[in-house]
Amino acid sequence: MDTTDRRYLEEEDSSLTKTMKGAATGLAAGTIWGTVVATWLDVPRVERNVALPGLVRTLKMMGNHGLTFAAIGGVYIGVEQMTQNYRMKRDFVNGAVGGFVAGAAILGFKGKSISTALSAGAALAATSAAIDVGGQTTRVDTGKEYYPYTTKKRVDAAN
Repeated sequence: MDTTDRRYLEEEDSSLTKTMKGAATGLAAGTIWGTVVATWLDVPRVERNVALPGLVRTLKMMGNHGLTFAAIGGVYIGVEQMTQNYRMKRDFVNGAVGGFVAGAAILGFKGKSISTALSAGAALAATSAAIDVGGQTTRVDTGKEYYPYTTKKRVDAAN
């Protein structure tokens, strides 16, 4: 195994922690997306003293989208981590497998058809693989270490 692969496998967070973070992030993103969708598609008529049914519909839509995104995020990260630990490699295949399983399981279940499951799984797998292969990451390892404090004493501090 290459030393760079070993360094990525020895990260601080466990697989379970990463999966929980993925689910929590999905829940937050899905709830926000549900709010946007509710305001665009389900604009309730606001009548005098009858605001509660519109609020209940909006909250249901927010919860539905939030739970769907949380399930996709949790399954994606969980399967990606299991694949990475099984293969002992960190490459685009892990994300593609995680994307396919998440899309097929969650969106296929919601769509209630095999064709929806296969197309959703393929779409998420292709998207994940394209992002991983293209190097579109939020972190770039430059080899430098950054400290939140200075490691050398300033000359003018003694005066």
